[in-house]
Amino acid sequence: MSESFAGFPLAAGIFAVALAGIHLLAGRWEFARSERRRQFLSAGGGASVAYVFVLMLPEVSEAAVAVGELRADAFLAEQLVFLAALIGFVLFYGVEVAVTQHRRDVTDPSKTVYRVHLASFVVYSGLIGYLLFHQEVETFSNLFFYSVAMALHFAVTDYGLHRHYGVAFDTVGKLLLAGGTLVGAVIGFVTMVDELVLAMLFSLVAGAIVFNVIKEELPDVSESRFLAFLIGVAVFVSLVLLA
Repeated sequence: MSESFAGFPLAAGIFAVALAGIHLLAGRWEFARSERRRQFLSAGGGASVAYVFVLMLPEVSEAAVAVGELRADAFLAEQLVFLAALIGFVLFYGVEVAVTQHRRDVTDPSKTVYRVHLASFVVYSGLIGYLLFHQEVETFSNLFFYSVAMALHFAVTDYGLHRHYGVAFDTVGKLLLAGGTLVGAVIGFVTMVDELVLAMLFSLVAGAIVFNVIKEELPDVSESRFLAFLIGVAVFVSLVLLA
């Protein structure tokens, strides 16, 4: 893992703008028929799941080994990387539980709950934008697959936010998510961080992605389209293996 992903700054910048654009398109899915929308969400979920298991989790493992080798004197250096992934999972699970319980208790979610929920995704989007310039495997194909997977991931999670918050998200929320992605990308371009810190940031995002994939991208059984999900997995894995 390099401290500065200097190999493809132009491509990373273009992908950052594209990811911000995905946020801005949130809420535009209503034009699609319900069945087509469900098929796309299942296919996008399949591709994102494939990315997590085929590329992201192996990268987390590589990061842990690299940190352990470089920081042999650091206490539990390798374990810290995996702990960061667990923290990312737990943090987003905690936010989701709080939001879900509040929705169950009241018919109209408060602005505070909405702001906390949105803020967690702004930070999340910013970290994903940041990592465009800091990849574990420094190849264009890895950057490309990361960007494609995150674009599909954003499309699905943003639709969930649109479904829950409606106009409030469509007017302001998606702008903040787009801005967070771009700010994160700019920070990633101009800064270099310690190897251990970068590994932990990557792992933190990996844990958050695993949770959000499980929560948002694997629909309820009654709404899932397994064939579309399977096609998403197969296509993404095939492209990775052929790259």
